[in-house]
Amino acid sequence: MSLPPAAKPAAAGRPAGRGGAPARRGRDRRAEILPAVPGRARVPAADPPRVAVVGGGIAGLAAATALAERGVRVVLHERGAELGGRLSGWPTVLADGSAATMSRGFHAFFRQYYNLRGLLRRVDPGLGMLTPLPDYPLRHADGPRDSFAKVPRTPPWSALGFVARSPSFGWRDLAGMDPMAALPLLDVRVPGVYERLDDVSAARFLDAVRFPGAARHLAFEVFSRSFFVDPRELSAAELALMFHIYFLGSSEGLLFDVPAEPFPQALWDPLRSYLEGHGVQVRCRDAVESVRPSADGGRVAVLGATGERTYDGVVLALDTAGLRELVASSPALGDPPWRARIGALRTAPPFLVSRLWLDRPTAPGRPGFLGTSGFGPLDNVSVLHAWEGEAARWAAAHNGSVLELHAYAVDPAADRETVQRRLVHELHRVHPETRAARIVDARHEWRTDCPLFPVGGHQARPTVRTPSPAVILAGDLIRTALPVALMERAATTGFLAANALLERWGVRGQTLWTVPRRGRTAPLRALSRMADRTP
Repeated sequence: MSLPPAAKPAAAGRPAGRGGAPARRGRDRRAEILPAVPGRARVPAADPPRVAVVGGGIAGLAAATALAERGVRVVLHERGAELGGRLSGWPTVLADGSAATMSRGFHAFFRQYYNLRGLLRRVDPGLGMLTPLPDYPLRHADGPRDSFAKVPRTPPWSALGFVARSPSFGWRDLAGMDPMAALPLLDVRVPGVYERLDDVSAARFLDAVRFPGAARHLAFEVFSRSFFVDPRELSAAELALMFHIYFLGSSEGLLFDVPAEPFPQALWDPLRSYLEGHGVQVRCRDAVESVRPSADGGRVAVLGATGERTYDGVVLALDTAGLRELVASSPALGDPPWRARIGALRTAPPFLVSRLWLDRPTAPGRPGFLGTSGFGPLDNVSVLHAWEGEAARWAAAHNGSVLELHAYAVDPAADRETVQRRLVHELHRVHPETRAARIVDARHEWRTDCPLFPVGGHQARPTVRTPSPAVILAGDLIRTALPVALMERAATTGFLAANALLERWGVRGQTLWTVPRRGRTAPLRALSRMADRTP
């Protein structure tokens, strides 16, 4: 799917649409609209193409949605029991007999996630399933707490406002930085940022900028570890891209929304009903074992647990390990260089999500989410009962609390029981009132399935298109020419995958949105480009 050469400025005053140019999705008037390639509205009703979407996470759901809305017959294969991918949830019974929903942990739905939020608007145009958190606080063990609650949202006032209000990063710290080394943060362009910074680690880049320690921990390492990787391994291009998306490139701000109920109830059950209403066959616990393109590349045979079927197109919306395994078991898929690149993809280190049901409340005023640094392996704490309905009902019924602890990028050699105990110990430092609480029950989820974005790895990552025209990729591991990350990258590439297939059949695809694809301040952009040309 080729992107249009120029994006249109965001238009206001019209209601959001599912295919045409929608109204402005957020507050940022510089957000860009990327219209799909023109074509007819739907595929022929008499003989619609058939597409298999492999993977029921955000990317697969976005692809299935865009295809089904245009009349394509879609079969969605998900090897797990639930939809949602890394945002799935499943029922569990606690030691006290209470029913609960467990998941793989907290996710922030930022207002910059235009395409993900557009997907969710299919089932609730007002996004009533999301609730805003009033702050994004960050705390270092050796310093005061920072907050983004009152920081201006429009660049460059956002950065200046943070400096003016931050107790850990002031004007003296700003003056001590290397302004020339920091210029790439002010002129992020995709894919140019990868040409400039992909061969440098995030940690090395921060050293070159001379970022002060406390602010580095709070404003940058919290971001980099959201990629489930140590800053010494993360590409500096990804770090700069995040700074652009969330801080200097968008005026949506750094505050975010969270689901008001567990993921299945709030998001995926309603979206599944929506898809089935559009004729999608949703098949959970139905893993695909291999795919085999036809000799001319126009069709694809898909082998699964229920046998082999032939489709006019396939979207592989899998995580890194799943894509590697499926390509390895599909010897006719792709050419040798492409297959080698897929085989070399890596996953990030393990991460842990610990959820605790405690027999007493937390102190009043505890934030719903707190990013942490300097507390051993603990990267953040969610006071889940402060914003999720199911947790709030349990806490009210038991005069207790429900907390969630995250540890990203855990050493693979670490003893897991020790890490779990350490998280609870660090929780007691962060929220001291929890020391006296009894743990009614606990769940510890260890996973190692997030993509790794290592130094120098951008060019080797796959794009939406593959050497087989009828086989398309989607997911947060996919390389794209848009400034998107995390869940928004998954949703965006899902729509791009659908658009690539729809373009083959002469059908207009999904209109996309993005934060601006370059820095917002012209003088700073010019200065950055001059620095590029300086010997």
